Amino acid sequence: MPNSPIDAENGTEADSVRTAETLFDVVQRLVADDGASLAELAAELDYAKSTVHRHLHTLEELGYVVRRGDGYHVGLRFLEIGVTARGSYRGYDLVREKVEEIAEVTGERAQFFVEEHGKAVYLARAVGDRAVRTDPGIGSRIPLYAASAGKAILAELSDPELSDMFERMSFEPVTAHTITDPDELRAEIEAGRERGYYFNREESLLGTHAVGVAICGPDGDVIGGLSVTGPSHRLDGERLESELPKLLLGAANELELNIAHS
Repeated sequence: MPNSPIDAENGTEADSVRTAETLFDVVQRLVADDGASLAELAAELDYAKSTVHRHLHTLEELGYVVRRGDGYHVGLRFLEIGVTARGSYRGYDLVREKVEEIAEVTGERAQFFVEEHGKAVYLARAVGDRAVRTDPGIGSRIPLYAASAGKAILAELSDPELSDMFERMSFEPVTAHTITDPDELRAEIEAGRERGYYFNREESLLGTHAVGVAICGPDGDVIGGLSVTGPSHRLDGERLESELPKLLLGAANELELNIAHS
């Protein structure tokens, strides 16, 4: 990457793309570090301080970055964008209410994922009174194949769509229990299609289990996946394999009906 941004009107298209990439490198680093100084950003990104400063100045002028005593931080302008993006998903308010209800009933953590660029993205989540607060938060992404709700989303794809998705996946392990063999994952998806629900046994976080189901729209396309997560010693046996799947399947049916008629 170049050491200085290039004016889009004077530079080539490739130069403009690299400039945009540099801008987002700065933003993503600020998010990952929860703020940083100019010197820290330049060192971590291996850009000249002048380059980083120009990007920071632009972001600050537009309201996307703020300066505080310990350095630069992402601004609340991103919150406006995030809320708009989240609200654009069909039935979001209904989904959020159902997630909160499930968390209260189970005492565990409930969440709703959507697929974006081959990842499972947390769109809504709530914690019950016994929940272990282990999730990375709204907007965080994990591989679809490592989440029960992610497997549920994959299962709703047609076979050609599923094969295409598999081609684009890296299948890198999240834990030692993550299924990274495409044939094994496909077999698990087929088994889940027969029963209607899917499991995650320490595949995204050691010590936790989850069960998930898909949520589909009235035209049959998958909207996202709903799941419950908890410590493996509590989400095991009949509770994991019968009680919670029954609860989630009922919730999914109710949610799909409400979305169809909203």
